[in-house]
Amino acid sequence: MFGFGSLQESDYVSEVGLANLRLYKYGCVDKSPVTKYILSHYWNWAVTLFPMWMAPNLITLIGFGFVIVNMLLVIYFVPDLYTPGPSWIYFSCSIGLWLYSTFDNVDGKQARRTGSSSPLGELFDHGCDALNCCIGAVNQAACMSMGHSWYAAFLLLLTTLPFFLSTWEEYHTGVLYLGYINGPTEGLIIACVVMLISGFQGPLFWRTNAATLFGTNFGIIPENWVLLDLLVAGMTFLLVVGHIPPCMISVYRACKEQNKSVVAAYSELLPISLFLVCAYAWLASPHSYIFKEQHFILFAVTVGIVFGRMATKIILAHVTKMPFPYFTVQLIPLILGAFITNVTVMFQMDPIFSADTEYYFLWGYFIFVFVAYIQWALFVIDKFCTFLGIKCLSIPRPKAQQSEEEEGLIGGAARNYQD
Repeated sequence: MFGFGSLQESDYVSEVGLANLRLYKYGCVDKSPVTKYILSHYWNWAVTLFPMWMAPNLITLIGFGFVIVNMLLVIYFVPDLYTPGPSWIYFSCSIGLWLYSTFDNVDGKQARRTGSSSPLGELFDHGCDALNCCIGAVNQAACMSMGHSWYAAFLLLLTTLPFFLSTWEEYHTGVLYLGYINGPTEGLIIACVVMLISGFQGPLFWRTNAATLFGTNFGIIPENWVLLDLLVAGMTFLLVVGHIPPCMISVYRACKEQNKSVVAAYSELLPISLFLVCAYAWLASPHSYIFKEQHFILFAVTVGIVFGRMATKIILAHVTKMPFPYFTVQLIPLILGAFITNVTVMFQMDPIFSADTEYYFLWGYFIFVFVAYIQWALFVIDKFCTFLGIKCLSIPRPKAQQSEEEEGLIGGAARNYQD
């Protein structure tokens, strides 16, 4: 049922999987009114700013670069994720996130505009989105003075779990469904606005007592809650009420329509459950120093790469129509870290990790997953490009020139590069 016998096949691309690429068809439904009435027009304009020779995946990569640069700025100027840094950092994070979103939505339109759409585009695009879950969480934590704390850890949960569920849903339904209020649209706009407010008011603004700021607690807000608590509560409510149930129901219906086992489909949530439980257990252990020694950024980026691998493998399985990938070897050090920091508590032993050894273990884990991810990504990209006869970051000149000429023939006519 769990498909552990095909771990190698789920990690890499089989010949059968490559052959299935010919059956690929991208499907996306975005119900957001903001997307329909505002952002779609903005994206249709924005795509015309890119030259016809520019490959969609290159646009994706450049957009991803904005959030990476901002994370490096955060690590340098706000390493504790709490002390206010220069105000321009928060403006930079907001602008960078907005540009990332713009590039992320324009890349698909550029693919249709240049006639270069391919299964690799979805894999590359959503792979970057998966990695951005942790990077965006780190940047947001710094912009709201969350510190190396449970606030930041919970934010990481609130970015990874919805992404995994949506990817899992797409695997079964064949369609990426975005609701009337969704993370990639309204959630991202709110994040950008929050970062702008931090630029004007300072990140400690989010530590303001909520009842004091509003002049009342409305009869429901606890007296000691700060704005951060309200934000976390609101995000949790939207996740529990607005995201999890629709995903579960959608997969249930898809399984019934396709005569698949619902139990087997729901069992595919075991990897993300294991990921979240082990991450929590490691952070919560009194013998862990991640919060106390301010190692959370390293932890978040490391487990974020692991999550990126998990989510991207599902996307790979989706576009190649292969069995669901239940496991990645990159989870093993996470399981081991959770075990080492908790077994000593259970049996009342002296800690195995010291602050230094845990730090070295984290660095070793980071290097392992980073190198493994890059090697895997390059291998999969090369297999796709070879089979499809395309290049990842460039469009063949004759094709680009032809697209440019066709664009010129359209002239000033209205263009609409819809998904």
